[in-house]
Amino acid sequence: MVFRSRIKWIALLVLILSVGSLVVHLSITKSSGVQLASYARDSLWQDFDSLLGSQDFRNKHLWRPVKSLETLQPYANPRNSYPAPSSKSNGFIYAKIFGGFDKIRSSICDLVTISRLLNATLIIPELQESLRSKGISNKFKSFSYLYDEEQFISFLKNDVIIAKALPESLKAARKRNEFPLFKPKNSASPNYYLEDVLPKLKKANVIGLIVSDGGCLQSTLPASMLELQRLRCRVAFHALQLRSEIQVLGKKMVDRLRKSGQPFLSYHPGLLRDKLAYHGCAELFQDLHSELIQHRRAQMIKQKFISEELIVDSRVRRDKGLCPLMPEEVGILLKALGYSQKAIIYLAGSEMFGGQRVLIPLRAMFPNLVDRTSLCSTEELSELVGPETPLPEITFEMPTRKSDKQLKEEWNKAGTRPRPLPPPPDRPIYQHEKEGWYGWLTENDTEPTPSPIDLRNQAHRLLWDALDFVVSVEADVFFPGFNNDGSGLPDFSSLVMGQRLYERPSSRTYRLDRKVIQEFFNITRKDMYHPNRNWTVHVRKHLNSSLGESGLIRQSMLSKPRLFLSHPLPECSCRTSPLEDSRKIRGDDGRFLYGGEDECPRWIKSAGVEKSQTDDGDQPDYEHDLLTEQSETEEEFAKSKVASAFDQDEEWDPND
Repeated sequence: MVFRSRIKWIALLVLILSVGSLVVHLSITKSSGVQLASYARDSLWQDFDSLLGSQDFRNKHLWRPVKSLETLQPYANPRNSYPAPSSKSNGFIYAKIFGGFDKIRSSICDLVTISRLLNATLIIPELQESLRSKGISNKFKSFSYLYDEEQFISFLKNDVIIAKALPESLKAARKRNEFPLFKPKNSASPNYYLEDVLPKLKKANVIGLIVSDGGCLQSTLPASMLELQRLRCRVAFHALQLRSEIQVLGKKMVDRLRKSGQPFLSYHPGLLRDKLAYHGCAELFQDLHSELIQHRRAQMIKQKFISEELIVDSRVRRDKGLCPLMPEEVGILLKALGYSQKAIIYLAGSEMFGGQRVLIPLRAMFPNLVDRTSLCSTEELSELVGPETPLPEITFEMPTRKSDKQLKEEWNKAGTRPRPLPPPPDRPIYQHEKEGWYGWLTENDTEPTPSPIDLRNQAHRLLWDALDFVVSVEADVFFPGFNNDGSGLPDFSSLVMGQRLYERPSSRTYRLDRKVIQEFFNITRKDMYHPNRNWTVHVRKHLNSSLGESGLIRQSMLSKPRLFLSHPLPECSCRTSPLEDSRKIRGDDGRFLYGGEDECPRWIKSAGVEKSQTDDGDQPDYEHDLLTEQSETEEEFAKSKVASAFDQDEEWDPND
């Protein structure tokens, strides 16, 4: 009896403890749930202060400008005698531009340059990406969907005559396709326009250009046409101003990123399906994404856009620097540079192949990874788009089921024996098997015609890229995931880097060599998250050197021949103090790879002196940053050696 009573008391005690533990856990869960709910109600940009905590400025040198480039200043004004456009025009040029934000921007610059070269009147270009979408806001026409028409026309009045539309007497003839139509490549030379296009322009008075390669004029022009290169700069960096609604919202996004008082870094992954297919980077992805890339590559081969085999070794391409850096690799590089976990990183790009799954490692390393959806409310983005006509809902209709009689008739008509096996029993056809990637990839060899919602989303991407462009140009640091890809087509990162180089040459813009970076990763790929000290030092040295002279020389050699706007030096800049002749570097063709800028006029020098007087103290150069980082790394390494020596009760040699 005594034993049984003890068991009862023990069971009662266990029951009381269990109930108490359950009550405690429920109260903790309730309080944490309230905190999560209150956090979710507030937008991320309003809660940055509490999210980041105290300001983390232990690595100020990672955000400061590059001192060796502070003498560079933007200067795209004409240098020599530059007459105004003749009132007697040779005719009109109208153009249709195909492609996204990056192709549109570079194409418009080429069209203005060609109009100046041919002394023609340019009609405001038509952006097909917005015209193809039915029912978008009627507040904006084709060009004004992105840019300010009035600013574009007024700023270039001394360079070229621009009209909003063809005269009424010529519109009907255009509809009947009576005027010559040209489809120039982005490598077309000035002689092509002077010898082939100009005679037809004078004869017909109107010509049309279809621009689909991101440009219609070669990047490098003869030395006698430097003023045309400066005209490109005036178009890209001054005349092409985004419409006011985009600029206002973009400025709000920048202010919200800096609300906590900390600087921020902008990162563009460059993971686009066309780029990945062009370079054969399918094996960097898995499952369906790899098949989609190969499907697109097969189309490019069929269209003779590329003349290579379908199946290539993606790892060999990656080691050659032909594939973009994956977000995981970018996170490791930023960690190696010394960026804190609290660093704010803005993710640019309206389209990222692979989706959110490829961002998981980067988000784990840098939790403060945000994009436009984190900084803008749905109402703000809707106002930017404007009122649109609702699209009809896409309804999926199940195929009609054949009756037993129809199946029997088909069986009897199947022909002589051996007849095919009877069809398997019907099974339900799921929605995902008929819609999106799964449906057309498994059933068709060609991609489906874009639906109305697809066309509208393509038009919206122009606006999202424009917002990302504003934020990336204003960012304290810019890190490209994929630029200088060698395809000859413009890319978002190159345009951002060129804009930053023109407006603020000393801003921290990494111009890394992906081939060198992949060599570093191959050394430690089996243990990427625990690299040794020497690996980190070498990575920092390469990345920091890309901020200055060596990075600019590499850009001038690789990027400028394909896209002038990615490296508008030395044509569109000047120096407040002359550069030593020993530091000027020329290429094999005689053009300057580094140096060669004109001396700035007095009004620019005086403005630069006033700005330098308002700056807070001397700012260290990137070379000084490297020495500081190396000393900090060596100090940390020494501390770790001391700790390990004490843990293992062994002597530690400070000279080791």
